[in-house]
Amino acid sequence: LIDINPENAVDYNNRGLMHFRNNQFAEAITDLDRAIELNPKLDSAYNNRANYHAAVGDLAAAIADYDIALDLNPANVRAWINQGITFRELGLYDLALEDFDIAFIIGRKLQGRILAERGRTYHLRGDWNCASNDYHRALTQLSTASNSRNYLNKVNNWLNELLNPVNF
Repeated sequence: LIDINPENAVDYNNRGLMHFRNNQFAEAITDLDRAIELNPKLDSAYNNRANYHAAVGDLAAAIADYDIALDLNPANVRAWINQGITFRELGLYDLALEDFDIAFIIGRKLQGRILAERGRTYHLRGDWNCASNDYHRALTQLSTASNSRNYLNKVNNWLNELLNPVNF
């Protein structure tokens, strides 16, 4: 597609995402930067580039790109979730929880994931009652999704860690 239309930012963004998922980070960032150069209003490219920055440990750059993605499209649920995870990684639990709450309000299709990530944030912050509640709600939501088996296992592990801290 890029050979046919080398000025299409969406195609660079999509290829950059595929490179990222294949751990081809140099190729990913090149394509994501090109997508943004071609279309500086493409929120998904900023979200994907932020994910790249988070993966390589540049959390400040990740937050900056998530902010741009959300400025461009406040309904980008994935950007809210990803930014929340990044805030959590930085130990900024209150900011993470705010992002998950916004995502929960606008993201009907990803509520199981949002509840799980919010639960993890409560868990790490030490609010075990809220964590347990969100984990259980997430498991209920995720159990009906056909493509969430790996994520369901992850949430079960988090819940077991919460309920049996001595064993971990």
